[in-house]
Amino acid sequence: MVTSKMTINKYQGKTKEEAIEKAKRELGEGAVVMNVKEIKPTGMFKAWKNSVFEVTAAKEEKENFVDPRQVADLTAKTVQTLNLAADENISPKEFLSDRTPDILSGRHTNAPELHAKDGLEKRLENLSNILEKQLSAEENRQKEVKEEEKEHSVVNPEGLQFIKMLYRTLLENEVNEKFVNQILDEAEKVMHSGSSVDVILSNVYQKMILKLGQPDTICTSGKKPRIIFFVGPTGVGKTTTIAKIASKYKLEMGMKIAFLTADTYRIAATEQLRVYANILDAPMSIIYSSEEMNAAIERVGEYDLIFVDTAGFSHKNDEQCNDMKKMLAGLDEAYEREVYLVVSATTKYKDLLEIADRYKEIADYKLIFTKLDETEAYGNIYNIKMYSGAPLSYMTNGQNVPDDIEEFNTQKIVKQLLGGR
Repeated sequence: MVTSKMTINKYQGKTKEEAIEKAKRELGEGAVVMNVKEIKPTGMFKAWKNSVFEVTAAKEEKENFVDPRQVADLTAKTVQTLNLAADENISPKEFLSDRTPDILSGRHTNAPELHAKDGLEKRLENLSNILEKQLSAEENRQKEVKEEEKEHSVVNPEGLQFIKMLYRTLLENEVNEKFVNQILDEAEKVMHSGSSVDVILSNVYQKMILKLGQPDTICTSGKKPRIIFFVGPTGVGKTTTIAKIASKYKLEMGMKIAFLTADTYRIAATEQLRVYANILDAPMSIIYSSEEMNAAIERVGEYDLIFVDTAGFSHKNDEQCNDMKKMLAGLDEAYEREVYLVVSATTKYKDLLEIADRYKEIADYKLIFTKLDETEAYGNIYNIKMYSGAPLSYMTNGQNVPDDIEEFNTQKIVKQLLGGR
């Protein structure tokens, strides 16, 4: 008997090629494209949204050879199990006739062979349409309901023009189009035909504030000492950022601080941190392993905060990534820790995605954005927050220690993303 398992999923992209590439990445090169359709934008903002392409792709995960003696059982048993997005099972009866076993087994019927062959080919041609209907029936019903609701809610022309301006402003500030559409779609739900420009702006502003959240900074309560790790790629300003944060806790809050550095790849980094430690009259140790780290922490066990500077490395360097993971995992369980991923606001979006993914393999982290003074577009801050889900904590805007740093100012960033100053 033939048993085969087929996985069918949908993939979307800005182009047909992008959607197909996503399908192949997930399902493998053996993926078969069963249907391609263009999804045009809907809702009150459709005039300036772009269409997306949706590909329905399938992959047969397992296939056994047919034993002709068992073909007769095909009509009595399940031939195929289709793992659909909606977990639906499609019976072969929907696209195979009662005479299919005869055709598959090679037994001739009274009808001409050509006629039977044509019938099977016709059914195979219609197979993708049948599957597509099964996959999207409920989805289409839900869309129809939403469209009916939206038709009764149309923003006035002035409001539409203003929304269009916000859309373009967010894109110009390098907020990813996917997230721009999410923002406006959510704001649309609370708008009505009489919505003024002020109401629209207020709704969009509030949605973005809620998405970014309030800053999640170093916790000073709980067990002492608290171990604060700073990780990230090279050249983003980790060491300077550590000095800025440590200075505030030492000088403004009077806390006892200490430094550890595992950045043994760069002598300059070690010396730079030593200079800051001397200025702040704080102990500093160089560590090469988790054992040395725990021993160094034990020597300053009565301190409040211990700041650990780590070596910057390319997110593509597996060896250094594994070393970092071992270092953090080797921290004695008696200590509470926090991990901060330091990234530059000037880094390209695609690289930031890879960095966020790679460091997520090491540990859960909070985000620190540096070099805000070196860019006019803050969209990547919003993008990476939405992509990673990691809390935002601090942002820096210059080299001066300890001045050019502040807790993440959500209101300030959102205003700038919306075209303010």
